[in-house]
Parts: sequence; structure tokens; C-alpha cells
Amino acid sequence: MPQKKREIELLSPAKNYEQGVSAINFGADAVYIGAPKFSARISAGNSIEDIEKLCNYAHKFNAKVYVALNTILYENELNEAEKIIYEIYEAGADALIIQDFGILEMNLPPIPLHASTQTHNTEIEKIKFLEKVGFSRVILARELSLTEIKHINSETNIELECFVHGALCVSYSGQCYMSAFLGNRSGNRGECAQACRLKYELLDENKKIITKDKHILSLKDMNRSMSLKDMIEAGISSFKIEGRLKDINYVKNITAFYRQKIDEILENKSTYKKTSVGTFIFNFQPNPDKTFNRGFTEYYLKNPREKNNSLSPKSTGEYIGKVVSSYKNVIEIDSNFKINNADGLCFLDKNNSLKGFNVNTTKNNKIFIKENIFIENGTKLYRNADQDYYKKLSHVENCRFVKINISFSDIDKGFFLKVETTDKIFKHTKIIETEKELSKSEQNSSENIKNQLIKTGNTFFIVENCDINLSDNFFIATAKINQFRRTLLDEFENIITSSYKKQEKQIEKNNTHYYKKILDYRANISNSLAEQFFKRHQVSEFQKAFELQQDKSDKIVMTTKTCIKYNMNLCPKYQTKNQDINIKYLKLKDKIFTLEFDCQNCKMNIKTEYSQ
Repeated sequence: MPQKKREIELLSPAKNYEQGVSAINFGADAVYIGAPKFSARISAGNSIEDIEKLCNYAHKFNAKVYVALNTILYENELNEAEKIIYEIYEAGADALIIQDFGILEMNLPPIPLHASTQTHNTEIEKIKFLEKVGFSRVILARELSLTEIKHINSETNIELECFVHGALCVSYSGQCYMSAFLGNRSGNRGECAQACRLKYELLDENKKIITKDKHILSLKDMNRSMSLKDMIEAGISSFKIEGRLKDINYVKNITAFYRQKIDEILENKSTYKKTSVGTFIFNFQPNPDKTFNRGFTEYYLKNPREKNNSLSPKSTGEYIGKVVSSYKNVIEIDSNFKINNADGLCFLDKNNSLKGFNVNTTKNNKIFIKENIFIENGTKLYRNADQDYYKKLSHVENCRFVKINISFSDIDKGFFLKVETTDKIFKHTKIIETEKELSKSEQNSSENIKNQLIKTGNTFFIVENCDINLSDNFFIATAKINQFRRTLLDEFENIITSSYKKQEKQIEKNNTHYYKKILDYRANISNSLAEQFFKRHQVSEFQKAFELQQDKSDKIVMTTKTCIKYNMNLCPKYQTKNQDINIKYLKLKDKIFTLEFDCQNCKMNIKTEYSQ
């Protein structure tokens, strides 16, 4: 009996319907999109009508749509959230991504549940619990190493999803309360103000300044494209691209980039297959340097200690060379990097602030701009807006096609048409009963018939082979051939689309013990249903979510693997033994936070000050 192939999924972000369609057209096997409300990106909500349209489009290609309803919920929102979940199910969504465990206490439709990375999925005991209570998939914490992923996979049977590309939160997801503390904009409510991208002061134990105005907590973006094969072997089945707030050029470019990378692996490994239908023809070269990025990191996947601070919280783009000289409106660089008129270039000034300008024209390695500017020799120059590349992307609407073979032959009653996908999974035949008429021309009619049959118009089909097998030189009007082809392909598209079978799963409540008996505010319990859930699973003591705490002093607002000491070469465990500099506090304007270093586990806590 042949071995069942393991399915590997590329999962892309969809800010809205249009970007969801683009993600599918450029290579995604699945997309994730925000619900009308209660999504972890509050500004990326979508109507039920658009979600349904996206599901209908995706399912043509056996691609899936997952809907994010992954904020914590307040008491007065529970009924509305349950209503929305039913609407999402009726719209055809393939799964619901959630954070709030109160949802499992609702009367749910049979829609599979995915545990958002916001549920802080780091410990094997937690993931085993999620599997036992009915989740179909767990979205793992970004901080996990390959070794940890392998261990989780060996101990569970649940689907594992992991981020491979995009922006990084410095804190463990679901465990960041900095934005909520500073301005009542909670990341767990989809309102994160990105406090990690701000400039901070670093203070010693006497609250004297060590460093000033530095983006200490801002990380590079993730890029694990070189480790996809290792991640598959470790147990990852779904590879997720971050970016529901990014523009459509980012979605097209990064999706296409990972589609190519994954397809290379699938082509060389007969035990894997992609989950959607279609092949891809890209008339541009996908390149992650070309769209939004802050520089790249693999983020602890293979290296447990990594310096991953970004140069700037803004996009730096691709490195083009160092400045040799600058005078008035002319900049000379040490490379002949191809730069286009109107491109956006940038550099870091002596205060580590990102400065930018637009190109007017270029000649060899000289760049001419409109304004006068001085940049110090040796400064690295980057391009963060490639106008020619953006123009190419904007003119490409679809790169996904279903390859088919068509055959046309005559039979006693007329003609016989057959179409099938090149992998022979789908096929359709059509008998055309009509009188056959011999051509009055000596020219062979087969060539004209073939020329008309290979025209696929606005369909998603592309003809790989077209065989014409006629017993004589029959005449068929061009208009009639075109009609035959249109009818055949319309019916074939309906066959493929209607073949999609949505998976369903009904959650059955149980009393599986949670792996902890006592929970603090970081369990994010914000409503009575979440309380009910944890009580049912034998949790004896818990606190309200941080957002509902009256006293927010002396609370950990971030837990991170990114250690300030390590980034400054002051790690007592792996770097210098010099402890003359004693890092103790982080300051933002009038707010001071205490730093706690868990050197045993290579973690750092950021804590609000205690107020008496």
C-alpha cells in the first residue's frame, strides 16, 4: 500500500479580500484573515460578505481560509462573539484562530479551532492540553528552537504551525502588556501601539543613564527561508507569513518567494505534497529584500543566543553599498548597484536615526538627488523603495494556473472532448452530437481546432497538451469550437470547485486537568466563560487579565528571550566577566521599568515599578 504523502501548507496574510486573493494567486495554500471584530489586528477586520467571497475563491484551488478571532473577550462581548463565529462558519471558513478559552464554553458550530500564538504555546504540557480539549492545530511560539519543535512533535499528534517570515514581537506573544500599561492599548485586544519600536534609555542601579535614545527592544524581521527543510523534518506542517497590516506588494513578493522555496523541497521529496491545486509561473524574481524589512534573523531557531536588534524600526530594505563621497546633491557609492529614478534610499545618521531621500537620476556609481545632502564616507546606504520592482508587481494579477490536457476526436454521432488535469486528479468529458461536415478546403482543419482549444481566456487553466485525433478533414466553424471550449472549461471549473470538501470538527467538552493549578494575570482570563473553562479543567486559583487589573504596578509587562545584556556583550554566562556596568532599569519618558535577568533560562523580564 503506497505511503500517504504528508501535506505541507504555505499560509499567507490577508488584510482584506483583495490581498487574500493575491496571496492565493501568488502561491498560498491557505490564508488567514481578520474577523469583523475581535481580531488581534483591530484595523484589519473584514465583513462576513468578504470572508465568504474569499472562501469561495480559495476553495476553487483547494486552498483554505482561516479566520482570526484571537483577542481576549470582555463579558459584554461574549454573545456577539458567538454570533460572529456562527456567521464565519456559515461563510465557509475552514478554521477559527482563537486566544480566549472562554470560546470553548460557547455553543460552537463544528468549525476546527486553531490555538493562536497569543495563547503562549511554548511548553509541551500546554500543547498536550490544547490537543486534548479539541484544538486541531497549535500555532507555536516564535521563540522555539528546532530541538524544542522536534520534541513537541514527538509527544503530540496535533498539527503544528510556525511563523517563518515577518515582523517579530520582542515579547512572547500574549505575554506583552507594555502597550496596555503605557496607553491602555492592549495587544491582547488587537490594539498594540508597538511600544517595542520606541527609543528607550538604559539605566544602572542608581538610575544613571548608560545609553540614551536607543531602539533597544526593536527586533529585525524573521526570515527562515534557509531552514524550511529542517522545520518540515522537525514536524512543522504549516508555514506562516506575518503581515496582515502590510501592503499588497509585500504579500505578493513574500508569498511567491516561499512558494518557490517550498516547491523546491516538494519536488525533491516524494513523501510531501502541497495542499492546494495549481502550478505557478512568476514573471518576476521574488526577493524579500525588495519589500518591507528591518533586516533579517532566524530568531533562535538554531542559535539559542542571537543578537537580533534592528538598525531601525522602519524598513531599511536592501543594502546597495557604502558612501565614497557626497557633495551638494551628488552621492558616490562603492558599487554599480542598479538604481532607478524615484527610488527611495536611506541611511542611519550619527544618532542612529533613519534618514531617507528619493533618487532624481543616476550615472554609473553616482546618485543625483534634488536637495543638497551630506553623508559621511563609509556610511551604509540602503534602498527601501524599488519603484521598478513595485511597478512590475502591480501589473501582475495572477501567477497560479491549473495545467490541463485537452483531446478532441470524432465519433459516430459527432465529436468527443476530454479535459483532465496533468496530475489526472480531475477529468471531464463531453459528447457533442452534431452533423459532421467535410471541409471544402485542402488545408488541414486540425491546426485551427487546436489553436482555438488552447485559448483559455480568463480562466485559471493553462493547456499543457492538446491532441486532435480526427478520422477525416472535418469543417467546424471557429465560433462553434470556441463555444465547445468555453462550455467544457466552465463545467470543468465547476467540477473542481464543487469537489472541495470542508473539514468540520465539533468540540466535545471534557474535564482534562490543566497542567497548572494556580494562574496569574498572564493567563489572560477576561470573562466568566474563561473562568468557567479553567475551573472545569481543575484550576483552583486565578487572577483577572492584566487589562482588568486595578493596580498595574509591580507587574511583568514583557518576557523576552532577547537579552539586553547579551546584546551589549555583558552577559555574565556567555560573554564578559566584567560587571562594572550594572544594567537595572529601562526608561521611557517618565516611566521607569525594572529589568529582571533569568540567566539560567536566558530570559529577561520587564517589570513595572512598585508603587506604595
